[in-house]
Amino acid sequence: MCQETPARSIECSGARARRASQKWGRGWATALLTACVGLLLLLNLCAAMARATPDVTVIEWQQLPAEAREVVRLIRQGGPFPYAKDGSVFGNYEGVLPKQKRGYYHEFTVKTPGLSSRGARRIVVGGDWKTSRELYYTGNHYASFQRIKE
Repeated sequence: MCQETPARSIECSGARARRASQKWGRGWATALLTACVGLLLLLNLCAAMARATPDVTVIEWQQLPAEAREVVRLIRQGGPFPYAKDGSVFGNYEGVLPKQKRGYYHEFTVKTPGLSSRGARRIVVGGDWKTSRELYYTGNHYASFQRIKE
């Protein structure tokens, strides 16, 4: 402890200043660390929200390829479907469609003229595929989707 006398006045002031500086320095470091952690959490939350709100555009019924309109017609009448995987659960692993529980989405193949395989085009239906109006078209194997406006 510093006892202030006229001769020791400067020495005591220096000791008080060092203590205040050390205390203030720790406070600044704690505040800065807290601010950085808060900022990282905020950025992480923003990134999660961006993933949770996908950018799905809209396509008018008339703009769909004829093969896609035919698949929607088959879906409405309950089949029969030309591919064994038609109606299977679509997992939405890419996260492009709105997040739902597993089993909510079902996919159907849209034939691509000139290909012998299933190709990349699909109709994905949300909810009960036999009655749902939540229909999506992808022409690039799930990289992007367009909501079908009937």
